[in-house]
Amino acid sequence: MSTDTTTIPAEVAAHVLSHFGRGGYPAGDWAESLITLIDRADMINRAKLLAAFPDYGAAVLLAKYDEQGIATLLDIAAGRCPRCRQDDGPFVPSGLCEPCARPMPLDGVA
Repeated sequence: MSTDTTTIPAEVAAHVLSHFGRGGYPAGDWAESLITLIDRADMINRAKLLAAFPDYGAAVLLAKYDEQGIATLLDIAAGRCPRCRQDDGPFVPSGLCEPCARPMPLDGVA
């Protein structure tokens, strides 16, 4: 599963950060149970949960398996662009700021 195509809302990032003891704020009982299930599930059941709840799944996978996952979730929860870490927006639905979301020309000159 690629987290590049799944948008993680700030609230989901904050819930997952709280679950892993890295800041954020606690989720309600149901959402906390979902995060725990995704965190503890075997590969087959985790895939089923990720299909049903892609935003929570992507956030849990970031926190558990990506070296920069916690930092990325902290940026998302704080409303910063995960690429350039600026918070001045405006933001596109993927969570990136508009300059970061623009495609880079093949010659590398913008």
